[in-house]
Amino acid sequence: MPEVRNVADLVRRAADTRPDHPALHWHDRVITWAELDRQVDGLAAALAGLGLPADGSHPARVAVALPNVPEFAVALFAALRANLVAVPVNPAYTHRELAHVLGDSGAAVLIGTRDVLAAAGDDAPPHTFALGDLPHGDTPPETTTGGEDLALLIYTSGTSGAPKGAMLSHRALLANHEQLAAIDPPPAGPDDVFFLALPLFHAYGLNSGIVAAAYYAATGVLVERFDPADTLALIARHGITVVAGVPPMYVAWSLMGERLADAFKSVRLAASGTAPLDRATAERFTAASGQPVHEGYGLTETAPVVASTLGSATRKPGSIGRPIPGVEVKLALAGGREVLVDGPLDDDDYADEEYDTDSPGTPGTDPGEVLVRGANLFSGYWPDGREGPRDDGWWHTADVAYADADGDLFLVDRLTELILVSGFNVYPHEVEQVLAAHPAVAEAAVIGVPHPYTGQAVKAFVVRSGEVTATAGLSPTEATTDELIAHAERNLARFKCPATIEFVSELPHSATGKVRKGELR
Repeated sequence: MPEVRNVADLVRRAADTRPDHPALHWHDRVITWAELDRQVDGLAAALAGLGLPADGSHPARVAVALPNVPEFAVALFAALRANLVAVPVNPAYTHRELAHVLGDSGAAVLIGTRDVLAAAGDDAPPHTFALGDLPHGDTPPETTTGGEDLALLIYTSGTSGAPKGAMLSHRALLANHEQLAAIDPPPAGPDDVFFLALPLFHAYGLNSGIVAAAYYAATGVLVERFDPADTLALIARHGITVVAGVPPMYVAWSLMGERLADAFKSVRLAASGTAPLDRATAERFTAASGQPVHEGYGLTETAPVVASTLGSATRKPGSIGRPIPGVEVKLALAGGREVLVDGPLDDDDYADEEYDTDSPGTPGTDPGEVLVRGANLFSGYWPDGREGPRDDGWWHTADVAYADADGDLFLVDRLTELILVSGFNVYPHEVEQVLAAHPAVAEAAVIGVPHPYTGQAVKAFVVRSGEVTATAGLSPTEATTDELIAHAERNLARFKCPATIEFVSELPHSATGKVRKGELR
C-alpha cells in the first residue's frame, strides 16, 4: 500500500483503493470508504474556513467529545486533514473535567453531543458544533502536516493528579500499525471486520480500532454501549473477525454459555488489553467459545501497543507476551542493571528467585521498571514535551514487570499509585480533591482495590469533619456514603467515582504528613 504521512490520508487511500467497500456499520447505516472520505472532506473544508490561528509551533486544537458514532470518525479525520490537532474527550465528562481538558489544551473548537456542549457551559471554546449539526464546506485544504507534526492530544492521568495531554504525532500513530503488521502472521487485513466497542476517545479504541480499520481499508462495526447479549448478536450478524476488548467484556461473555460459541464462529482474533485478564476468566471464555484470548500491553504514550502474546511461541497465563516488532523493551533492575528483552534470556540475566509462578522451575529476571523505545512513542506531554523519551530514545513507563526464560513479559505492579478501572486511568489525588471539597469531609485517601469485573475499583477512606469538630468540642457534621458518592458523581466521570467508602476516625500519616497508603491496603 502507498505510504502516508498524515493519519487522515489512510481514509483517502482506502477510498481510492476500495471506494465501495463498507468502512463503517452503525445500526442500519452502511458507510463506504468513498462516502466517509467525502464527509471528511466536507468537515475539513469547514474547519479550515474558520481561519483558526496556530498557537506557537502547534496548530489549533479541535476537541471531539462524541460516543462511538460515525461522526466521531468524520471529526477525527477531518481535523487531521485540515492540518489541525484532534483532542479526543470522554463525552461523559462533567463540567469540571471538561473545563480542565478544554482549558489546558486551548481547544478552539468543540464538537460534541448537546449534553457535552451544555456541560461545557461558559468554558466552551469559541466554536462549538453539536452532533447532528456539523458544518460542511466545499473545498478541503491541502494537507501539509504529517510525520513529526502533532496529530492527537490524548489526556491521561500519567504521574500527576491533573490529567495531562500525551502528544502523539502522525509518525507515532502510523508506526504502531506498521509494527503490528510486521507480526507473522499479521493480526489483521483488508477482509477483516473490526468490533469497535471500545471508546473511540481512548487510545486503544482509537488507534487500534477506528484507525486500524482505515489502515487496512477494512470494515468497522460501531457499538455505542456494551451489552453482552446484544454484542454477541451483533458479532454474529456482521460476521466480525477481529475483537479488541477489555477484561470486563470477556468476564461478561464467558458467562453466556452456548450463545458465545455460536456468535464467535466468525472471529479469528480475540485480543484483550488495558488491564490484566485473570486466568479463570480466560480459561472459562476459551472453554465456552473455542477461542483463545491474546493479551497485550500498551499505554496511551506508546500509541498504544508495546507487547502482545501474538508474538510469543506459546500463550502463558498472566503473560503480556513479547515486544512487537520494531519496539524495544528493557527492564531496569535494582542496582542499576538493565536487561534487554528481545528473546530467550541469557543465563546471567536470571534472578536468584523464581518469579514465574505459573511455571514452577522456570527462572526469570528480577522485577524491574519497563523502559520502551520505538517509533510509536509519544513526543512528551503538552505543551512543551516534558517527561517524554530521553535523548537516547528510551521512555520510563513506571510499570514493573519481569521476563521469563523465553523472554515473555509478566506485569507485576506500578511504580505510581494509578488505579486502572476497566483500563481507564484514575489518579487518586483527583478523587481525593473532589471528596475533600465536601464540607462534611475533613480528609480523604483513595486506593485501588481488586474487582472481579473492572480489574480494580476505587475505594475511599474518609475522615468526617464531624470526627474533627467533635474532638475540638464543636458540633459534629455528618456525611453519609450516599451523599459523598452523589457529590463525586457531580464532579467526576462514573469510572472515577468511589465504589466503596469506609469512614475512619483518622488516617495513618508519616512524619512528613503523607498518608501511609500501604497501611490502608
